[in-house]
Amino acid sequence: MITAAMVKELRERTGVGMMDCKNALVEADGDIEKAIEILRTKGLAKAAKKAGRIASEGVVEAYIHMGGRIGVLVEVNCETDFVAKTDDFRQLCRDIAMQIAASKPEYVSREEIEPEVIEKEKNILRQQALNEGKPEKVVEKMVEGRIEKFYKEACLLEQPFIKDTDKTIQDVINEKIVKLGENITVRRFARYEVGEGIEKKCADFAGEVMAQINS
Repeated sequence: MITAAMVKELRERTGVGMMDCKNALVEADGDIEKAIEILRTKGLAKAAKKAGRIASEGVVEAYIHMGGRIGVLVEVNCETDFVAKTDDFRQLCRDIAMQIAASKPEYVSREEIEPEVIEKEKNILRQQALNEGKPEKVVEKMVEGRIEKFYKEACLLEQPFIKDTDKTIQDVINEKIVKLGENITVRRFARYEVGEGIEKKCADFAGEVMAQINS
């Protein structure tokens, strides 16, 4: 069984993200040393070492979808202007913008989410589990499992990549970090959809016909 303590230890030793650590431990049948080798083989440990380096260059990528009905702006940073101009980096930025358009993330990462938002979500999930008749002793485990699902849906870096759902967006970024040799981060994004947030008037065609007949 892969425990939270094992994931925490591997994360502290490698600097790699929690989900990648957990996946490596599962692949290594819980052997931490073997998991470290797996992460090194995939280049994730190397990518993690670059994570602390300042990334202040990059681009703001724009993507328009569905004939102008959905628009995305995303700032992706790297360390040098040279890398920012490469085809590999530009393609990554476009892929990330397309991801945002298709999957509607709310945050870049779970670290962005305010604690009160997480607590509110947990309370909702906890009540849902209780309403399903689940015993209280298992409710907390269910809540933790469901909050992880919430992160995967709401956080861009944890979403499955639309072009290859076996990878997360963070996996895709890590691959580019290893290839380009620089730290790469997503700083912020904005997604716009025509009519979003506007209360739409429902057409009552039958009522309109009757009104014409009776007029």
